[in-house]
Amino acid sequence: MANWMSVAQIKKKIEENSAEEVTARYLEVIGKSKINGYVTVSEKALEQAKKIDSEGHEGPLAGVPIAIKDNISVVGLPNSCGSKILEGYVPPFNAHVIEKLLAAGAVILGKTNMDEFAMGSSTETSHFGPTSNPWDLEKVPGGSSGGSAAVVAAGEAPFALGSDTGGSVRCPAAFCGVVGLKPTYGAVSRYGVVAYANSLEQVGPLANNVTDIAVLMDVIAGYDRKDSTSIDSKIEYQKALVDDVKGLKIGVPKEFFGEGIHPDVEKAVWNAIHKYESLGATWEEVSMPHIKYALASYYIIAMSEASSNLARFDGTRYGFRESGENWHAMVSKTRAEGFGTEVKRRILLGTYALSAGYHDKYYLKALKVRTLVKQDFDKALSKVDLLMAPTMPNPAFKIGEKIEDPLTLYLSDVNTCPINLAGVPSISVPCGFTNGLPIGLQIMGKPFDEPAVLRAAYTFEQNTDYHTKRPPEMA
Repeated sequence: MANWMSVAQIKKKIEENSAEEVTARYLEVIGKSKINGYVTVSEKALEQAKKIDSEGHEGPLAGVPIAIKDNISVVGLPNSCGSKILEGYVPPFNAHVIEKLLAAGAVILGKTNMDEFAMGSSTETSHFGPTSNPWDLEKVPGGSSGGSAAVVAAGEAPFALGSDTGGSVRCPAAFCGVVGLKPTYGAVSRYGVVAYANSLEQVGPLANNVTDIAVLMDVIAGYDRKDSTSIDSKIEYQKALVDDVKGLKIGVPKEFFGEGIHPDVEKAVWNAIHKYESLGATWEEVSMPHIKYALASYYIIAMSEASSNLARFDGTRYGFRESGENWHAMVSKTRAEGFGTEVKRRILLGTYALSAGYHDKYYLKALKVRTLVKQDFDKALSKVDLLMAPTMPNPAFKIGEKIEDPLTLYLSDVNTCPINLAGVPSISVPCGFTNGLPIGLQIMGKPFDEPAVLRAAYTFEQNTDYHTKRPPEMA
């Protein structure tokens, strides 16, 4: 059985054999893994698959295996968020997206590695050690959903769920040569996802092709009464999969092609835009003048929200606890020992930005910049149908290369974080290679216009072969 089967192929395989056999095959591949993509493999996966075989489940994902990022709650599986401080914590409830997956018949293979509390762009801040990029084991897979992207690229899961706060689905998708979608803010419930920055993050799917992204979105999207930010948009994602971009107007924001962009990345993205042109689309350059402030705005907002959200991890209710002579000493020691360096840095910076005398100077100003960035997107997308740019300015870098230089690591989010500030949908699709490493094309659309984004991504995929390439060491 090929490790990189689509959902349709897997369902056919299940009809011919069984869900148990398909799941067993993936578990066998996971057992030989070289990438450290999973932090937990579910002991109940085969039991789930057997139950689906015996009951004849009719759901759209009946028997199809899936991997889940380790910050999304699944009953019976640890939910560590890549952190020591949640050691031993097993949630007593499922996230809304997990409830929908189980209702559709999906089999959960396990939980994937991630940057601690989703804070990072390389999956190097995880308490469980870094994940390797399947295309080059010495390179990072991107982050923070690096484990989810890597297991899909390595053939250890047909698709996976991640979460995207500032590019955490699209960055690893680009680095690992898979497809990753950040839906419109509110399109998918965040209930049961451990919060990093509530106003920015969104659950998103990763897969080897655009079709499977649409299949997964049809399952997980929709209103949830437990998440007041979720919206019932009633979008039918698979209906958007049409191979046709004639008359499509593409905007190319010049601010996304900065000085730090790798020449091979820029060339691959322009080749992709010209491919669209040959298929009947047109393009024009657009300007988004406030994008240059987006990165600073994003990090102030994200860190401020993180400092508030992570205050709940104090050793008194769940997870890791250090002993202390009194409550204050216990909490201080627990947080000092339980959190990693990057998480501590972001908590401190966020607390500083929210403190008396600095709230207006930093946090309030960042919120105002966020509004300007959103207005830039609104203005640009009033003239064109979609925006296209590089997902990441550079290909995957070496493990250890940037982890000691947080500012350089933060700068790698320059093309992805503006989308989260604006709340619009964005997808990363493979569009080329440089020195054997994948390059991602980022396609951005109007709020809740995932159909246009998916249609453009699908058309590109149908007329190129980048998505069919597999990491040589994994093949």
